[in-house]
Amino acid sequence: MTSQTDDISQIELKNIKTYPVTVLLVDDQQIIAEAVRYMFEGEDNIVFHYCKEPENALQMAHEVHPTVILQDLVMPSVDGLTLLRYYKANPETQNVSVIVLSTKEDPVIKAEAFAQEAADYIVKLPDKIEFLARIRHHSQAYILLLQRNEAYEKVVEKQSIVNADLRNAANYVTSLLPLRLQGDVEASWCFIPSTQLGGDTFGYYWLDVDNFVFYLLDVCGHGVGAALLSISVAHVIRSQSLINIDFKDPGQVLSSLNEMFPMEKHNNMFFTIWYGVYNKKTRQLKYSSGGHPPAFLYNLTENASMLLSTGGLVIGAMPTTKYSNATCQVPINNRLFVFSDGVYELKNAHDEMVTMEDFGHILDRYVKEFHNELDKVVIEAQKLQSGKTTFMDDFSIVEFTFN
Repeated sequence: MTSQTDDISQIELKNIKTYPVTVLLVDDQQIIAEAVRYMFEGEDNIVFHYCKEPENALQMAHEVHPTVILQDLVMPSVDGLTLLRYYKANPETQNVSVIVLSTKEDPVIKAEAFAQEAADYIVKLPDKIEFLARIRHHSQAYILLLQRNEAYEKVVEKQSIVNADLRNAANYVTSLLPLRLQGDVEASWCFIPSTQLGGDTFGYYWLDVDNFVFYLLDVCGHGVGAALLSISVAHVIRSQSLINIDFKDPGQVLSSLNEMFPMEKHNNMFFTIWYGVYNKKTRQLKYSSGGHPPAFLYNLTENASMLLSTGGLVIGAMPTTKYSNATCQVPINNRLFVFSDGVYELKNAHDEMVTMEDFGHILDRYVKEFHNELDKVVIEAQKLQSGKTTFMDDFSIVEFTFN
């Protein structure tokens, strides 16, 4: 799969500027200039400029933007190798191909010219065919560099726009997450996407005066597609837009979502979900899950915990799947944790996967010492992966207390 940057590169390369072969000859002999000019007559896409005074060479290069410089070696005021050093020290000309022109073959001078980063060394003047071939070859190398730099600048510019859009989208996704709760039900949460746009989302609300709905879902993959699907599912749940469905029945809700979001109609993306309904009068919790990690329910009075899961298939995989309910009583002194698999699918220092049991030990310690301080859980999870502060998958966890 190509990245967004690769896609942008393909588009921008089609619009890259073309450059003519632009030759700047620096030579104090007018006769050499005329001979070179004659060689270029009738040649398409070659622009010729001549500089007789070597002290004006850098200024003229600044004005005409050569793609290749023909530099005479012996001149009265400044020698060619000195000018070559000037070209390479000047940001405007340091990458321009410089061909040194000399009247003789001298291995020592030739070696020094190449040491000063000359692109070529020609005894003037060679056969026209060879001369033109060298001019075009060295000029093309610089033109390709210019085009590569232009393409890169365009990609950076476009990518900055894409990144800004992704940041805006990420802020929008975060803005849809619920506020922390106090009262009959306390709720706090931590959400750390592994990329700018993750595939996790969660929510909770009072369905009526007695029944409190809460859920957490995890779309496979990351990026725009996963975020859009997670937002769409969350909107369906929040707006209660499933037809003829009792939202106090978690199994019905999951079965209906499974029919509504088949993976073949959503770019082969599926999602897992844990959905629960708490009745504050009876203190009964009814719940259902589809391919999702179990929730952890703690009875702090008896120092006991339960794993809550119905073990259903992921949502969207099998259109005819039906999802069942399970119920439990919520103790007076309680904590419930609902989370995505990104909180425990970590790699330790030995490149081994951390288990849910290891993460369970973190929660065991947390409930004895903290309340609504889930950043402490994040720190302990980071320790499990040898202190790495980023996570392989979205890190989503919600803590509930039913008062």
